[in-house]
Amino acid sequence: MHYYAYETAHAILAPWRLATRMLKSQLDHPLNPFANGLPARALSAACGVFEGLTRRYGKPEFAITSVDSGGQRIAVNERIAMRKTFCTLLHFERESGQPAAEELPRVLIVAPLSGHYATLLRGTIRSMMPGHDVYVTDWVDARDVPVAAGEFSLDDYIDYLLEFMRLLGPGTHVVAVCQPSVPALAATALLAADDDPAQPASLALIGGPIDTRRNPTVVNRLAEQRPLSWFEQNIISPVPFPNPGFMRPVYPGYLQLTGFMTMNLERHAVAHVKLFHHLVRGDRDSVRSHDAFYEEYMAVMDLPARFYLDTVEQVFQRHSLPEGEFEHRGRRVDCTAIRKTALITIEGERDDICGPGQTSAAHDLCPNIARADRYHYVQPGVGHYGVFNGSRWRAEVQPRLAEAIRRADIKHRLGARGATMPSPRSAVGAMAEWASAPPIAAP
Repeated sequence: MHYYAYETAHAILAPWRLATRMLKSQLDHPLNPFANGLPARALSAACGVFEGLTRRYGKPEFAITSVDSGGQRIAVNERIAMRKTFCTLLHFERESGQPAAEELPRVLIVAPLSGHYATLLRGTIRSMMPGHDVYVTDWVDARDVPVAAGEFSLDDYIDYLLEFMRLLGPGTHVVAVCQPSVPALAATALLAADDDPAQPASLALIGGPIDTRRNPTVVNRLAEQRPLSWFEQNIISPVPFPNPGFMRPVYPGYLQLTGFMTMNLERHAVAHVKLFHHLVRGDRDSVRSHDAFYEEYMAVMDLPARFYLDTVEQVFQRHSLPEGEFEHRGRRVDCTAIRKTALITIEGERDDICGPGQTSAAHDLCPNIARADRYHYVQPGVGHYGVFNGSRWRAEVQPRLAEAIRRADIKHRLGARGATMPSPRSAVGAMAEWASAPPIAAP
């Protein structure tokens, strides 16, 4: 019933938010003779901070309307490639210009279904678009899905990825950011076991929990210390009326956000104290920067209960994939079947969600991938978010990822035409060029 308590608290605060907005508009009015005085500016700033902390944030827009490519600006349309009950596959389609989309590596970015909307990857998508034909999984807020639509489990998640990969066809490059690393690896293994033509040319796993026993974090320990029944009884809650998903069991997004914020509570408190001072001083640039971050960070969505509980059990408690016990609809997932897909793993040195080593564990599970098709990189000085977004991502991580995808794409295209890949100077040399760290050796 905690979801109902949250909704009630939100409703109780509604008149207070209205009052603070009215007060702020009067304090900031140009005809107010005291508007520029310190007391008025301080009170207005306090109203602004209160409003930002208590309002509900809706789903942001991707707002990607153009891309720079080949020295020219090309318009981009956000097109729906496939619509499913719990996910929409979006294609950022170029209107015209060179290079044409068919000449670029086709990339499926699998956004995490973990509380935030796929728009959290806006920066990731923008940086990939100039050299790639980009698709992204835009997950639907479970709060908006009627209970009559049925459950959504980890098996369903994998089914969605399989359907998307088959739709995009051979030669697709899959980039899984954080949580979807496990289902993306499982889907690739299933396609490989069937020798399906849709198995991706490359699979990039970024900050994903492949084996959470390696360098475990606070999040990992919490999942292991509590039985699954505790999560079901204390975390899961039915969606309250009048939302479209009324009575659907979910992991509420506000609980996920609370968990994220308490992990770095001091940093968020300091950020809002700084916001107050920026508002008082009239530092509009700093205020806009703060608002841009928190409008994305505070926008959260509910997760389907079955999917959340399956993930806790299979990934964080039983470690089914690294133990070789992971199953999809009764069929064991065998990662050793992956041979034709290049494997790319990227981690952040200071990641406090998925500790370093958890993602690179994928290489141990895929011993039959050729040494020259393995890539691993640890980005110094960044945490979980910085490994897929921000200045370090744009300047250091994304160029390495793009180069690995380029090599895998060339190899796939040559193979499709019956040609052979030009041999690099050596496998070690090829990987050393991609990242300054030594390559991961095949087991």
